[in-house]
Amino acid sequence: MTERLQPGDVAPDFTLPDADGKPVALSSLRGKRVILYFYPAAMTPGCTKESIDFNEALPELEAEGVTVVGISPDKEAKLAKFRDRDGLTFPLLSDADTKVLQAYGAYGEKKLYGKVTVGVIRSTFLIDAEGKIEKAYYNVKATGHVARLRKDLGD
Repeated sequence: MTERLQPGDVAPDFTLPDADGKPVALSSLRGKRVILYFYPAAMTPGCTKESIDFNEALPELEAEGVTVVGISPDKEAKLAKFRDRDGLTFPLLSDADTKVLQAYGAYGEKKLYGKVTVGVIRSTFLIDAEGKIEKAYYNVKATGHVARLRKDLGD
């Protein structure tokens, strides 16, 4: 399993395709704080709830200079369908080979209904304007996570 990132670590850079197949690089967001959240699968109840919560919080987060980006192993077409179905207005990126998920320690063994499986570990990172990890949250719950994160941000 990949090591977990800690506050102060440099956020691993990446370039991934968005829902429309356009490349998005983390380095292109330097100068802004970024919430990067990893979720297991578009169109599922928990991931839908979490993504809608982020979307609803977006105006306040953007007013504070925070950009939101979601990443899953889903293909671009599924991400586009998810975005369009739920009116999501922030980038959803495809990490089909899970290399970025692994670089962030957001892919590996996890317990699902008491059974050990390998997959996406729902995780969120706050990255500062210089590209360093400000906060790292692993094994987060889909429901209530955005509210907790906003509280930690001082909202």
